[in-house]
Amino acid sequence: MQNQHENPAGNVPAQQDLATVLSSFKGQKHAIILQEFPDPDAIACGFAHQIICRHFDIEADIYYCGRISHQQNIALVKLLGIGLIRFEGSMDLKSYDGAVFVDNQGTTTGSLADALKKAGVPSVIIIDHHEPQDRLKAEFTDIRPKIGAASSIYSQYLEKGIIGLKSSEKEHVLMATALTHGIITDTNGFINAWEEDFHAAAFLSRYRDQDLLSQIMNQARSRQTMKVIHQALGSREIVENFCFAGVGYLRAEDRDAIPQAADFLLTEENVHTAIVYGIVTGDKWDEAVIGSMRTNRITIDPDQFIKDVFGKDASGQYFGGGKMSAGGFHIPIGFLSGDGGGDDRFREHKWNVFNEQIQQKIFDKIGVKSKEKKPEE
Repeated sequence: MQNQHENPAGNVPAQQDLATVLSSFKGQKHAIILQEFPDPDAIACGFAHQIICRHFDIEADIYYCGRISHQQNIALVKLLGIGLIRFEGSMDLKSYDGAVFVDNQGTTTGSLADALKKAGVPSVIIIDHHEPQDRLKAEFTDIRPKIGAASSIYSQYLEKGIIGLKSSEKEHVLMATALTHGIITDTNGFINAWEEDFHAAAFLSRYRDQDLLSQIMNQARSRQTMKVIHQALGSREIVENFCFAGVGYLRAEDRDAIPQAADFLLTEENVHTAIVYGIVTGDKWDEAVIGSMRTNRITIDPDQFIKDVFGKDASGQYFGGGKMSAGGFHIPIGFLSGDGGGDDRFREHKWNVFNEQIQQKIFDKIGVKSKEKKPEE
């Protein structure tokens, strides 16, 4: 399809554009695609898009293919009753007329983007606030890197009347609550918010459920998350105000402990950038090195930093990317997946190899020789 409504410059598209596009899809069935490990912003946008679709007589299902493990994400889904479908490779996607990518551009969706392409499902809508990734083309594209949360984009659609919001409609209240949570979390409590984010939150405040929002946000860290943070503290290296830590092997269900550990390390004195990574594995899960980056230094672009450090795969797709102040990477281990038949020495050796390689790439990027990392040297 041709990009009839592209928004490459980050300008707010005419509201009727999205409504017109959705109207042209009346009676169709769409798959809403989230990141492999969806965060609150992605979940909220998927939920909002699903509700909006109903007003245009479009059936829509929300898909992801990784895990939901962060305590707040679990609470968000359960308390608001958001229906998500975890994609398995055997699922048939051919019944869908189009795919909608929210809070991503197909580069962080795991196997979903390729599965949709194989099934012949076209990409029809992309709505995101990360830097352009140039992987997908769609009929409607709204990509705005200079906005703190994709939830703010959906709030603008709602404020301009794409559907008539009513505080008396329970579903609308739940949607507003989810979008508010998405804005708060993706802007780090409004620290990284832009004017549009503040305005969006103010608009949503007329409809959100404050008690529900409080329940979602006040979830305690799990014991396993605390263990990962402890591991990150013990293994961290600090070089040139960069703090990076390898946390070893994690179960797929504990993957969300990685960004939480990165957030925690960033609070240390004299640290402006934190990177935490580990090898994530689990049942029916191909091992991968997964990491998160956080920075409070405005001269560092996480998207470009991660792309420079880890590069591309054989198909030309970057292993990661990001937005202002945050980023992530996912590097499949492929042939080297496995624990060597349960051999602890094999696992330890494999981890050391990957850990040293990642550290070396980071040192090369920041211009520091690896031997300089130890004070005694």
